[in-house]
Amino acid sequence: TTATKYSTRYISLEGNTLFKAGDVQGALCCYTKALKLSSNQSESAILHRNRSACYLKLEDYTKAEADASKALDADPGDVKARFRRAQSLQKLGRLNEAFMDAQRCAQLEPTNKAFQELLRQLGAQIQEKSVQLSSTDARVQQMFSLLLDPLAQSVDRQKAAQNLVVLSREEAGAEQIFRNDGVRLIQRLLGSKQEELVLSALRTLVGLCTGHQSRTMAIVNELGMEQLCEVMGSGASSVSLAACHLLQVMFEALTEGMKREIRGKEEAILPEPSRELRSMLRQLVEMMPASSVSGPGRDSAINLLVKQVPRKSQKNPDNSLTLWVIDQGLKKILEVAGTVPEVSEGPPLTDNSHMSCSVLLSKLYDDLKCDAERENFNKLCEEYIQLHFGRPGLESKLRAIQTVAVLLQGPSDVGNRTLEISGMMDAVISLCASEDVCHQQVAVEALIHAAGKAKRASFITANGVALLKDLYKKSENDRIRVRALVGLCKLGSAGGTDFSMKQFAEGSTLKLAKQCRKWLCNESLPPASRRWAIEGLAYLTFDADVKEDLAEDRNALQAMFQLAKSEDKTVLFAVASTLVNCTNSYDVEKPDPQMVELAKYAKQHVPEAHPKDAPSFVEKRLMKLLEAGVVSALVCMVKQESPALTETCRECIARVFLALVERQEDRGTVVAQGGGKALLPLVSESTDKGKTKAAQALAKITITSNPEIAFPGERLYEVVRPLVSLLTLDCSLLQNFEALMALTNLAGISERLRQKIIKEKAVPKVEGYMFEEHDLVRAAATECMCNLVLSAEVQKLYVATGNDRLKLLVLYSGEEDERLRKAAAGTLAMLTAEQPELCARIPGTTSHWMEILQALLLSDSVELRHRGVVVTLNMMQANKSLAETLMESEVLEILSVLAKATEQSPVSRTAQDCLDKAMEYGIIKKPEGEGREP
Repeated sequence: TTATKYSTRYISLEGNTLFKAGDVQGALCCYTKALKLSSNQSESAILHRNRSACYLKLEDYTKAEADASKALDADPGDVKARFRRAQSLQKLGRLNEAFMDAQRCAQLEPTNKAFQELLRQLGAQIQEKSVQLSSTDARVQQMFSLLLDPLAQSVDRQKAAQNLVVLSREEAGAEQIFRNDGVRLIQRLLGSKQEELVLSALRTLVGLCTGHQSRTMAIVNELGMEQLCEVMGSGASSVSLAACHLLQVMFEALTEGMKREIRGKEEAILPEPSRELRSMLRQLVEMMPASSVSGPGRDSAINLLVKQVPRKSQKNPDNSLTLWVIDQGLKKILEVAGTVPEVSEGPPLTDNSHMSCSVLLSKLYDDLKCDAERENFNKLCEEYIQLHFGRPGLESKLRAIQTVAVLLQGPSDVGNRTLEISGMMDAVISLCASEDVCHQQVAVEALIHAAGKAKRASFITANGVALLKDLYKKSENDRIRVRALVGLCKLGSAGGTDFSMKQFAEGSTLKLAKQCRKWLCNESLPPASRRWAIEGLAYLTFDADVKEDLAEDRNALQAMFQLAKSEDKTVLFAVASTLVNCTNSYDVEKPDPQMVELAKYAKQHVPEAHPKDAPSFVEKRLMKLLEAGVVSALVCMVKQESPALTETCRECIARVFLALVERQEDRGTVVAQGGGKALLPLVSESTDKGKTKAAQALAKITITSNPEIAFPGERLYEVVRPLVSLLTLDCSLLQNFEALMALTNLAGISERLRQKIIKEKAVPKVEGYMFEEHDLVRAAATECMCNLVLSAEVQKLYVATGNDRLKLLVLYSGEEDERLRKAAAGTLAMLTAEQPELCARIPGTTSHWMEILQALLLSDSVELRHRGVVVTLNMMQANKSLAETLMESEVLEILSVLAKATEQSPVSRTAQDCLDKAMEYGIIKKPEGEGREP
């Protein structure tokens, strides 16, 4: 319709205006909106071409190339669209295609210098790549010859294998290895049984597969998943980890390839990689119960399933991979979960296997979308457990109880349902009294995990406390005693941090904690038993007296930190929880005082805080933790590649880091020990709350430390996105304020950092906070803008007409808040220097502009006076009529006084420059004396 055409044209023109003003994101939105409304092919082609220019500016070259191609499909003679496609293809590394497009552009417009320059660049790049390929080809052939030569010395072959790894990390090298039948050679290296050669082969494959879907598909089909999983399941942990990393890279290459919009002849013929993905998952599931697979290999397989199967976002409606794994492999996973190594024959396990199974089962269950899917999961688990529990013989019953324990640690709702199976709790209670230590251990662990839920805890308090106390006091085996102790700790901490809700008699929790610390420091105990001692402390440290005792026990703290750095990954959450409790970094909702009074009046329970949870006590505990080496322990914990490092565990670590950087004087210590670097992965892989806590910790560090030292090299650019993520209404005003302060610091470092901040769409958010009611937040936002206007792209926003950006700065320069005035006047001074055309617009912003300028010049603050004289000089240099207006006001007298200052300063020198400019215009003249008159 006519209305739609008018609307499309209007939106398109608005997009053009925004693009010229530097608001690329706004222009992109307009063109996208117009495309949805447009039904005219030639009009759509122009919109695709314009949107391609936006994507080029935003460095999204895949989408830029796709839009330019759509424009060319409609009009092959559109030289602008062809030029933009050539630029996109150049950035994507598809040089030959880019050259053909650039050549066509030059043929259509031979005198266009931009086309000629692009053609020259592409010619040079293609020639350089050709030379590189030919030299790479020779190196590849040399290495292949050495590796295939049976007479070559072992040292030379290992060196050649290592060089192959280095070469595979370059695109040219990877392509040459692949084309020279390298996969077949790598297959022979994998079968060599020599650890060094196998490792080199796996690392070379990582280079070949990284970010390359077609090569990955070919490699999966040629090598076969069976062989790769066999390598991962081998005994050597280093080989197993390397194979796990390779499979992770393969998964990413295949799944990213499925998401990406693929165009062009070469890519268009690629088949869907879903067959290869299913093949990989099938082999991983088959590895679960296989007795030929090593413990570390099985853990690696579980880790891959945890990372690759569940959806990354709940917004994605497709959970078919999860449903497929549950259908094909849930019972195989439960076989691992139910294995009791000391009692029954089964697949080899590590200390981490049961915990890894719990995490995998939890991830699968959480990824289900409806009650029917969850009911099916419950049904499969119950069938498996009932099958084994109903069989004659103790071994089957132990397998059932062990499976229940693993489920209780993972999807606890499922675990609680399996506990309801007739006779299950009775069997657990009776086995706790068994004379066989292994049987006792399985039953006590199940009892402890069952105590996690309130309804179950009350049942166990009534039926199991006496039993646990009896085991703790009378058992001669420390493995049983420490587990019984944890059960008591768990039940004793049911009141949480509520000082008035204690389960046991006064002093009991302190005695339990003392025994936990004693076991923790006892290096003669196996690591698993010492881990259980930390589990006990994780519950007992809800009590502030226990926190104080632990903080004073340096040996216990260091023993805990050593375990956190060990191979036993199952300890991670217990350590993180203990530290969250000791640092009081958990969320505490402060009750409304009126509601508290009402509750007391109604004789309702009111939670009470322990006196030793006061801020002064917490601060001393933080200092003790820092002295004992908590930062290095946290850094090691973040680096762990294990399912045990769950998003919840990461959140706990982020909370502790935030508490540690609360005091400004402690931030240097945290950065020096690697805390800054460790926070970066926590802002991308954690719960939403954990990401926010980690981002806030980064903000605190960036505010007070030199960011270039705290985050050296490219890491500095990784800090920007988490800081921008704090600029939302979901975050507190303190988090907004700290993010703005940190971004101000970054924006003052370099143009590249400013560009990164702009690219992360921070500018509109900063502008939004310039209207915030809170004085500090408003001033911080204006300070941030003061540094951002050093970028030409932001300056264009102020130059663009039809907005009140300049008016806001002029008005803020006259506010009472001195910090806000300094920021606004500083921004105004920089803008008027860089964009002189803005000077003529200042009088039109407000009728009070002259009063505001005079107030700056007369301010008691030297900084405000300096900003005032700089703005005045910029205005006078920009326009003679403006200079006349200023000299006809009291500004002349003020400048004369400022210029006569006895001590030469930037203010007096700039004031003198203003007067000199007025004389140059002939507005004022120098009398025979020293003064100046109009």
